[in-house]
Amino acid sequence: MPSATANCCILLLDSDPLTRAILHDVLQRAGYLIMDAGDLGVAVDRLKMSKPDLLLIRPYISSMTGAMAAKYLRTKCPGLAVLMVDGFIKDDRMRVQSEVHDLHLFPKPFAPEELLDKVREVFHGLRHSAAR
Repeated sequence: MPSATANCCILLLDSDPLTRAILHDVLQRAGYLIMDAGDLGVAVDRLKMSKPDLLLIRPYISSMTGAMAAKYLRTKCPGLAVLMVDGFIKDDRMRVQSEVHDLHLFPKPFAPEELLDKVREVFHGLRHSAAR
């Protein structure tokens, strides 16, 4: 039986190379297929190659907010699930932004297993929605 992560692809968009490398390692070791992008242009290029199941992004990337970037990427890949990870997620503005843009939020700091639990939760929700 294939693992729950088999064929699940995550587009990891983070402008910080060290953070991106750590997240990539954690997710790849768990069996996810990872496409890295350090900026929006690279993320768009990645979408031309493959359609990810999930966009993992921080609230701010290079020249725009993560919500704006997610909205733009969804024009290229409709239905793309988005998980936003950052330390300021407990802020009320972030919660409102997540509702407006249909984003899943996950606050830092976190242990690797907590991130993997959240990613599995998002994927479970996607499978449940698709089954309806």
